[in-house]
Amino acid sequence: MATAADPAFDTETLRRAIESRSPEPLVSLYADDAEYRIVDRTTQPSHPKVLHGRDEIARMLGDVYSRDMTHRLERCVVQGDQAAYSESCEYRDGVRVLSESMLSLRDGKITEQTLIQAWDE
Repeated sequence: MATAADPAFDTETLRRAIESRSPEPLVSLYADDAEYRIVDRTTQPSHPKVLHGRDEIARMLGDVYSRDMTHRLERCVVQGDQAAYSESCEYRDGVRVLSESMLSLRDGKITEQTLIQAWDE
């Protein structure tokens, strides 16, 4: 059970953050020392893109959220200090992106994320 010293991860806040048109609400969900791994067509499992710390994550999310696209949280499951969610995105020209993320949590913040994504080509 979560206490004041160990707040629960808020999935509704995650939904609002992902679906906003601004990266700041999403960035606020990461711990200062978070690590974010990205696996996709260009950064494959043996050489994922790895971001270290909230500042690097914020720069990447700033780039993503500057694009003319929508983001939607499809589903999210939280169990203890782990969470998983599916996100779908669509660019104005109809190109779609689907991603799946696994999270490690500490004190209600994301400490590790592995994102696997695929998009229309």
